[in-house]
Amino acid sequence: MKTVAIIQARLGSTRLPGKVLLDLAGAPMLTRVVNRVRRAKNVDEVVIATTTETRDDALVQFCAEMPWPCYRGSENDVLDRYYQTARACQADVVVRITSDCPLIDPAVIDSVINGLELQQSEYSSNTIRRTYPRGLDTEAFTFSLLESVWREDRNPAWREHVTQFIVNHPERFGITQLSHDDDNSHLRWTVDTPEDYAFAQTIYRHFGGDEFSWYDVLEVLAHNPEWAKINQGIEQKAV
Repeated sequence: MKTVAIIQARLGSTRLPGKVLLDLAGAPMLTRVVNRVRRAKNVDEVVIATTTETRDDALVQFCAEMPWPCYRGSENDVLDRYYQTARACQADVVVRITSDCPLIDPAVIDSVINGLELQQSEYSSNTIRRTYPRGLDTEAFTFSLLESVWREDRNPAWREHVTQFIVNHPERFGITQLSHDDDNSHLRWTVDTPEDYAFAQTIYRHFGGDEFSWYDVLEVLAHNPEWAKINQGIEQKAV
């Protein structure tokens, strides 16, 4: 069984253009995400899935320099981008990660993948009922499920967000939900605005790199509660 983490990334984000290459403690945000995802024990390969838009040529060049495997596909039909990337990688299990989550946690990724395998389900995530901070979002699903959804989903809005067909038809699929004992869903650790970026910068400057756990961040915020207020008022874009 080959488990591939596919990180979707592009430079054309609307609220913070070019955010995936912004600096976090001496390295681009995308580098921080890749480093952290690679530490997940259950992930065999990490690849970048970007778009065929000209503005993402710089991102493709950056991946080539690292070097990281990078595949290009539709900007808006992200479901197709994931399917084509997963097929090219010959993935048996796909882990969906977004490039605007520089605090993504390898232990959480492993737990989501374990949920898929231990429960013998087709889809596992920590996002259906949120208890983790926004920014630790992880989804894992079988390639066979991805292929079925790719063939069946005809809703462009759902295809842009990859897994909406699954979460809107829970009765049809074997789904595992990873939840935490404590509800930290009010915390915002994703990067979509300048305020989010300022928060991520604060965290990375404190640790001086990307080798920290999400529990470490919780502890730091407990001692510095004003840091969580940096991006507290930002509203998440609707799916």
